[in-house]
Amino acid sequence: MPVIEARNINFSYDTKSVMGNVSFAIDEAQIAAVIGPNGSGKTTLLKIINGTLFPNSGKMFVDGKETVRWSRREIARKVAIVPQETSMIFPFYAEEIVLMGRFPHLGRYSFEDKNDYKIVHKAMEKTDTLTFADRRFDELSAGERQRVLIARALAQEPKILLLDESTVFLDLKHQAQFLALLRQLNTEQKLTVIFVTHDINLAAQNAEKIILLDSGEIYAIGNPADVITAANIKEVYDVDILIDQNPKNRLPRMTLLT
Repeated sequence: MPVIEARNINFSYDTKSVMGNVSFAIDEAQIAAVIGPNGSGKTTLLKIINGTLFPNSGKMFVDGKETVRWSRREIARKVAIVPQETSMIFPFYAEEIVLMGRFPHLGRYSFEDKNDYKIVHKAMEKTDTLTFADRRFDELSAGERQRVLIARALAQEPKILLLDESTVFLDLKHQAQFLALLRQLNTEQKLTVIFVTHDINLAAQNAEKIILLDSGEIYAIGNPADVITAANIKEVYDVDILIDQNPKNRLPRMTLLT
């Protein structure tokens, strides 16, 4: 049974339709990428999977249960999301931000214990953020803040990880480390990953399944070689590209023709 399944999802903001008849399934431990131009519905789709938004019609299932039937605490034990950007009203420290990831696992009147802090510190070690645990979040660089948010998501110990342009502020070293970490968690813990990206090559090299959105509808879905073609990119993005293969893994590689 798929761990995520969308059935004829339609969604509108007020009277503006942003998603129409979207259907797909993601299996457990699969890594999937969502690509498409600005305004194609990528972030909205993540929010519907996460249960932050609910479709106007159609159904979204997570782990076999419709998202409208999950409580926020229940779904947060299953799904963690790293947003594109986050603003904090209060001057929290980095460690406090990551500790928020433990909230879904706490009882109503309980507090974090030694095990929670152990999980938090492990998540911070994996994301190379433990060295600035005692620094204020608003004083960190954009890349450092993004790594803290990734650590917070890992501290939730989710079954599904949703990432919205989460590598955009990372330098090359931390981007490579993060992608390696995702693959490790995917293999060792059967973590299911769905990431939104504008980097088509990053999607091609790291995802097993790619969903190409265009104006809120699925234009193409499948493995990288089937979705990332010159014809598909031309139709959706209106640009000319050259497709060849990465000599190391034979996956498609895109070059923009200018």
